[in-house]
Amino acid sequence: MNIVQIVMLGLVAALLSIILKDQKPELSMMIALVTGVIIFIFAVDKLLPVFDVLKSLSEKAHVDRLYLGIILKIVGIAYITEFTAQILKDADENSIASRVEFGGKVLILLQALPVVTALVDIVLKIMG
Repeated sequence: MNIVQIVMLGLVAALLSIILKDQKPELSMMIALVTGVIIFIFAVDKLLPVFDVLKSLSEKAHVDRLYLGIILKIVGIAYITEFTAQILKDADENSIASRVEFGGKVLILLQALPVVTALVDIVLKIMG
């Protein structure tokens, strides 16, 4: 699946959703949800080579795998949070979408704590 297929899938799904919105709003919502999941799965599948490149670069730069893992988890949390929040906004559940976004931000902050701690340790060592 390439970008043309993604765009076509999105346009066809949007057209069907618009047509069905007045008569069958629940079916319209399901079309949007299924389309989003299909595109999300495709996108995640295409990210695997990116992970391999990042792993290779971190090995060349002698970066601890712990930090690479943290960065990848943070990116994953951000993508999943954004995807879910957009689905909720499409369903007119803005309040829940805001809470999901807040939860994602908290989880990102928690994941980043080891990196922040390491940076503070480095600064303190430099300062003596």
